Amino acid sequence: MPDQIHENIETMAELRDEIERDVSPRQRAIEAAARAIGRPRTLYMLLIAVASWIAINVLTLALGREPIDPPPFFWLQGVIAFYAAFATTLVLVAQTRQAENAKHRGNLEFHLNLLSEQKATKTIALLEELRRDLPNVKDRTDPLAEAMQQEVDPHAVHSAVQK
Repeated sequence: MPDQIHENIETMAELRDEIERDVSPRQRAIEAAARAIGRPRTLYMLLIAVASWIAINVLTLALGREPIDPPPFFWLQGVIAFYAAFATTLVLVAQTRQAENAKHRGNLEFHLNLLSEQKATKTIALLEELRRDLPNVKDRTDPLAEAMQQEVDPHAVHSAVQK
């Protein structure tokens, strides 16, 4: 691969590392917990725990003893509600940071796209100027090239997209 591709990959890795350096240890712990909750293994463990809780309490009741949490399993419902609130909060906190990162990446991409558009516009203008100045090239009018030499106004594009 060309050196430029390696440089671009290294630059992207450096930018990602720079963003990750700013993450607090608490945020890392929250995101690790959110990733753990999002794994299939956690779902299986939760299903096994709920089934075991119900089975133990139903068997205890069937044996004529007082169960820890008789049906309709109010303690189990409370634990599940707490788990749901906890998991939801973890996911939302992790998504908030990810959304902020996506916003920064979007801004960076927007600025790079504007810069690329300006470079392309300048390149077209220089090529058109060169074509007009070369004596051995027939001078002609190219409406598309003339239009592409005009810089794009981001505000006008934004307004057009909104309509």
